[in-house]
Amino acid sequence: MISKEENILFAAEKLFAEKGFDGTSTREISKAANVNISMISYYFGSKEKLYEKLVEYRMNEGQFFSKDILERTDINEWQKIEKIVDQFSARVKDHKCFYRIMQREQLHAENPQIVEFLKQTKMGFISMYSQVLESGLKKGIFTKNPAIYLLHATISGTLFYASNAKEMYKEFLNNNEDEDAFDEKYYAELNKHIKHILKDLLGYEENK
Repeated sequence: MISKEENILFAAEKLFAEKGFDGTSTREISKAANVNISMISYYFGSKEKLYEKLVEYRMNEGQFFSKDILERTDINEWQKIEKIVDQFSARVKDHKCFYRIMQREQLHAENPQIVEFLKQTKMGFISMYSQVLESGLKKGIFTKNPAIYLLHATISGTLFYASNAKEMYKEFLNNNEDEDAFDEKYYAELNKHIKHILKDLLGYEENK
């Protein structure tokens, strides 16, 4: 069961994704969350602080799963990369509203605290990829050493572009399935595509 604070965060998330930060009022958020407008001030202080809390909440979720993968000893470095891609893709699929907000934020970032938080989060992911790559190279699992920041850009950039273009591709494929059924196939194919690219970039061979 979600808390009252989370209920407000999730209601705000949908509105921010649809209307943008400036286009969303605290009154609209309170109505969507079915709470008194004073509860927003009580939990967050202001719309700006609510927005910052939403970004922190979602980004921290991502960091937690990544650290768990990094610390595992029962899988090799390529399997860690696969799990990172699977979980990152699942988050983009399941939290479309949030990632729509973040892409807009990166283009028109105005809140310095969020800009800094996004930067630190990206640096954390790049550091994680770097550790996996370095370990994989030492063990001979990977034979190529690509620029780590471009590796991160390949994964996130491909995921975000494909996610944004999903409806266009659905139309191109003349696919009449409901959204959930199409999503499952689409993101499974997308994961496979990203992994094929990463195998080549990292010089990983399945039979090693």
